[in-house]
Amino acid sequence: MKLYKAGAAVAAAVALALTATACGGSGDKASGEAGSSGGAKKDKVVIGIKFDQPGIGLKTPDGKFTGFDVDVATYVAKELGYQPDQIEFKQAISAERENLISNGDVKFVVASYSINEKRKAKVDFAGPYLIAHQDLLVRADDTSITKAEDLNKKKLCSVTGSTSAQNVKEKLAPEADLKQNAGYSECLTALESKAVDALTTDNSILAGFAAQEKNKGKFKLAGLSLSNENYGIGLKKGDKELQTKINAALKKMVSDGAWEAAVKTNFGPAGYKNEPAPQITEGS
Repeated sequence: MKLYKAGAAVAAAVALALTATACGGSGDKASGEAGSSGGAKKDKVVIGIKFDQPGIGLKTPDGKFTGFDVDVATYVAKELGYQPDQIEFKQAISAERENLISNGDVKFVVASYSINEKRKAKVDFAGPYLIAHQDLLVRADDTSITKAEDLNKKKLCSVTGSTSAQNVKEKLAPEADLKQNAGYSECLTALESKAVDALTTDNSILAGFAAQEKNKGKFKLAGLSLSNENYGIGLKKGDKELQTKINAALKKMVSDGAWEAAVKTNFGPAGYKNEPAPQITEGS
């Protein structure tokens, strides 16, 4: 009788352990955490970035990632408990950022992601962490475009899903012939070949392209401030805990000097004049 009771107790303990193991997994596809109890190790975190924006987020031919957003993402991930080798970067093109977040394909997105009300209806943001201004990139020898209105009757390029193109088309130059591509690299090729007359997006992104060794002397910034773009970190709607943690990480990045160092490293060679680090407004 005692042996039966002991056997039953062992079986119950095994069943309980199996149940606990089955319930301990995270349903978040992008976090890869093994569990939250007993100091369980976090396997990886998936972060959405741009792959084609020099100075912001660029995947180099050797498979490495560089840019200001990459530095911000890496810093935030570290504060969340992830080392660089635990980060998986996933391409987040402009038109797919909300879907990547909502579907759980990424934990968060750091991809020159301007905060606006339309996007906030679908996702939440932490930050902002950078203020940029929409500008135009034109060929170095082009003197015909000095203001936004000069784009009327001219060919303007931007990427699908970008707020910059819509701002020009709807408010500044309604007669501009807008061409939209999947990435900025295609726009830059079209600009160099004279298939388009200008490329529009944020000055931080344009400065990154203009500063590339292969592009030096080919292009110039028009020097316009067509809009204010507050870059935020996109995350799943309603995840207040993650929003609070990311905001804390951004504040620490500014206070310990890492933010300023990242600005100088990624934008300094292009002569980019950045605004001071903005105050955190999202989630407050």
